[in-house]
Amino acid sequence: MTSTKLGFDSANTSFIAISNQSLPEQIENPVTGDRMTILCSTEDSHGKSFKAQFNLPPGSNGSPLHYHNHLTETFEVLSGALEMEVGGKGNIKILRPGEIVYVPAGVHHSFRNTSDEWVTFVSEVRPAGEFEQFIRAMYGLAIDAKVNKEGMPTNLLQFALVIQKADLVLVDLPLFVQKLIIGTLAQIARLLGVERSLVKYWKQAEQKEA
Repeated sequence: MTSTKLGFDSANTSFIAISNQSLPEQIENPVTGDRMTILCSTEDSHGKSFKAQFNLPPGSNGSPLHYHNHLTETFEVLSGALEMEVGGKGNIKILRPGEIVYVPAGVHHSFRNTSDEWVTFVSEVRPAGEFEQFIRAMYGLAIDAKVNKEGMPTNLLQFALVIQKADLVLVDLPLFVQKLIIGTLAQIARLLGVERSLVKYWKQAEQKEA
C-alpha cells in the first residue's frame, strides 16, 4: 500500500506530492503481551498468503499443539530463541536467528518462548484462507477484555467461530469431540448472529487498507 501526502517546496514556493510507503500495521495483545506486525495482508496477496511478524515476551505460551487441515505455515526466527514442537508431541526444536521451519498441512506443531529474552519471528500462512480474520479476532477480543488469562475467548460461541477461521485442530482434544462440540457451537453461533460481534475486528483492517 502507498499513500500520498502534500509537501511544501520552499525553493519553488509550491506544494508537491510526496508518495511514501505506509507503515506496517502493529497490534499488541494486552493480555499475553504478544505483538503482531502485519507484513502482507490477505488483500495485499489476493488471498495467496498472510504474513506477519510476531514478538513474544519471555515466558509466552504461544500456541498449543495443533495442525491445520489445508494451510501450510512457515516460521523464520529473526532474533531470540523460539521453541517449537514439530511433527509430534515431544519433538522439540529450538529455532535461532536465520533458521526456518516449514510446516505442511496436517503436521502437528506448536511454538512458545521459554527463554528470558524476547523472540521475534515471521510467520507466513499459505493460502491465506481466513487466518487473518482468526488472528485479528484473537487480538481484538483481548483488547476488548473478552478473553481469559491465557488469551482465549471466554464466549464459547465466539471461540468456536474463531477456531474455524484458523482451519485449526487441537491435538490434545479427540477429533470427534472437536467436530461435535466446536461444529455444533459454531452452527448455533451463526444462527444467533454471533459473527456480527467479530466482524468489526476485520472491518477495522479494511478501513486501514482504504
